Amino acid sequence: MLKAAITSVLLYSTIFSSVALAQNQLTNTKGDTIIHTTGNPLFKHLYTADPGAMAYNGRVYLYTGHDVAPENFNDYQMHDWQCFSSSDMVNWTQHKSPLNVKDFKWAKDDAWASQVIERNGKFYWYVAIEHATIPGKAIGVAVSDSPTGPFTDARGSALVTNDMTKAVKIRWDDIDPTVFIDDDGQAYLFWGNSACYSAKLKPNMTELDGPIQTVKVPRFTEAPWVHKRKGWYYLSYSTEFPEKTCYAMSKSINGPWVYKGIINEIAGNSNTNHHAIIDFKGKHYFVYHNGALSARFGSYHRSVCIDELFL
Repeated sequence: MLKAAITSVLLYSTIFSSVALAQNQLTNTKGDTIIHTTGNPLFKHLYTADPGAMAYNGRVYLYTGHDVAPENFNDYQMHDWQCFSSSDMVNWTQHKSPLNVKDFKWAKDDAWASQVIERNGKFYWYVAIEHATIPGKAIGVAVSDSPTGPFTDARGSALVTNDMTKAVKIRWDDIDPTVFIDDDGQAYLFWGNSACYSAKLKPNMTELDGPIQTVKVPRFTEAPWVHKRKGWYYLSYSTEFPEKTCYAMSKSINGPWVYKGIINEIAGNSNTNHHAIIDFKGKHYFVYHNGALSARFGSYHRSVCIDELFL
């Protein structure tokens, strides 16, 4: 078990693996599933991955990918996203899946990492997905009046496509979108694999507002997440492969970013390491996934976990 704390210098998480195989208690109510969690991973009745989390109106909303690959299939199969919510981080409601690849008519498949953020009473869901006609991964955005959906394609087209980014010559550099709204109201989109990209968003949250920038941050692999605390910007992200989670800090959202160290070591039995950081009811939480529920194929059968971060 890794003890942890956040300071202006060090950022860590705590991992509780001893309860990884404990069973959920499930109750079906009005089409939703009520889940009483007994430890990490949170959910044992399905595979969840690539968490994005949001605290809103006294609840945590957790948005995840959904691994459905056959047991002997060594690749990702993901077609929809899942939504869970909780007021106490123990009793969770699994809502009907509010978003599917099929909701994006321009997309082909691959419901990869995502994040939901609220602005002016609307909820915007940024997703990584395979484009049907432009080779490579792309970023789409869906919108809803409710954090549990249903969500619909906000544009009818991708927000970012692979032909818009040139820092690396791969098909999968346009993945893992995350959005941060600064104190002045300006929204920023960060994303990438092998290169970290950023761009301003217009107030409508569905259009880029200026050129795409390449963020200079060391040892970047993928999965950026941005948060701010006491005047410092924190850019945390996955590094190396198998992946760890590390972070950098800056006094400006535009950098320069100074590398500070590792947050989370390799996420047991999973090559990938994807996270979110949220504040909820006076506490700070680190949300991530591991492969604890699948002994042989954990990288393609992942499970979301949550640990408290200590200041």
